[in-house]
Amino acid sequence: MTSAQVDQEHGGDASVGGGEGYQRGLGARQIQMIAIGGAIGTGLFLGAGKAIAKAGPSLILAYAIAGLVIFFIMRALGELLMYRPVSGSFSEYAREFVGPFAGFVTGWTYWLFWVVTGITEVTAAATYMTYWWDIPQWISALVFTVVLYGANLISVKLFGEIEFWFSMVKVTAIIGMILICAGILTLGFSDAGDTATVAHLWNQGGFFPNGIGSTLMTLQIVMFAFLAVELVGVTAGESKDPKTVLPKAINTVPWRIAVFYVGALIMILSVVPWTEFQPGVSPFVAAFEKMGLGVGAAIVNFVVLTAALSSCNSGMYSTGRMLRDLALNGQGPKAFTRLTRSGIPLVGTTFSAALMLVGVWINYIAPGKAFEYVVSFATISGMWAWIMILVCQIRYRAKANRGELPQSSFKAPGAPWTSWFALAFIGMVIVMMGIDEGARVSLYCAPLWGLLLGVSYLVLKSRDPEGAAFKKRP
Repeated sequence: MTSAQVDQEHGGDASVGGGEGYQRGLGARQIQMIAIGGAIGTGLFLGAGKAIAKAGPSLILAYAIAGLVIFFIMRALGELLMYRPVSGSFSEYAREFVGPFAGFVTGWTYWLFWVVTGITEVTAAATYMTYWWDIPQWISALVFTVVLYGANLISVKLFGEIEFWFSMVKVTAIIGMILICAGILTLGFSDAGDTATVAHLWNQGGFFPNGIGSTLMTLQIVMFAFLAVELVGVTAGESKDPKTVLPKAINTVPWRIAVFYVGALIMILSVVPWTEFQPGVSPFVAAFEKMGLGVGAAIVNFVVLTAALSSCNSGMYSTGRMLRDLALNGQGPKAFTRLTRSGIPLVGTTFSAALMLVGVWINYIAPGKAFEYVVSFATISGMWAWIMILVCQIRYRAKANRGELPQSSFKAPGAPWTSWFALAFIGMVIVMMGIDEGARVSLYCAPLWGLLLGVSYLVLKSRDPEGAAFKKRP
């Protein structure tokens, strides 16, 4: 059986709707920018400052290795998407290749990940607004949440267009920084011109100034920066030509990471010694200040505001789709299956947005600690989706090799060994999180969430045994 035969058997051509009721409103231009923007967020613009202070220039190597792992994950996802491009892909594949309970856990965990991330990012955006205006954080958080919610209810095309321009701002900012740093290194202009040199990468205590152990401890920060790169998989059900567009988007992962992370850090750390970076301060802001470009701080503040709003916008989009996927499989309230005339999962998106308003309340009662309250759980819940992608790809490949399922038209190179390597790497990151006292709280929350899901699934199974079973759909 070929992939085309699978499409026909399960509801027709995947390019025209896939039988899920969504509109194919996301074109190649939007998918490409969603894929690029998913790898660029506040983890790079802000989180890199703390990581540089801890690991020094060796952070470049950490991003490079982690980026390779992300590429393995994305190619594993790509193989699954070309086998069966469906919206809510992670939980759907988990149901098929691991079991109904795995799909239940994956769907609800990924939904929670984006709700938590939405709260985190709207909190960050509200914080950035105080740079220009002295207004209460909760007001900004409320306005951003309501505006993005309204935009997501209009059409998937508008979501894609907003993400396109958000991503364009981020990409332009990083490329601009790289070009400025390259000019300083070669032409010697600005206040940093006399001291800028690539020798900063090894002259300030060596490439591993604080030891390899410190570099390993930054891996959790590095992986957090890459969270949401898998969002392109959720768009499969609404892509105009998923079997052409999605592979192209996934194959851009290596150069995206090489340019936006490795390249940007090499340039910044060549212009400004790593010893001058401080935790909690954006390395981009610090670099602009060192260059004597005071306007740089305002520019970076605008860019990180855009990055935060982009992430929150993605959360609004993905949560509604994930809840609908769960409901279609009998693992969530039936009300979540409803679509508007424009193909928007209204009830699921509204429910998720209402929970994101918790972020407004947190900003009202504790504006100083709001970001810290919600960020730690995002990493572990986001990585669960990566684990399921890898496990499902390993199991799918084994079945395909036995002739039980059609071969994917976009095979992951080196799989299943690359998938096993990626799983081992994620396991090491989780161990590092357990060692780090600041990140350990997320590991405390995970078992509690797992227990809640386990009890919920048992209740679901007792009330509706058929609904808890896996039903393959287009």
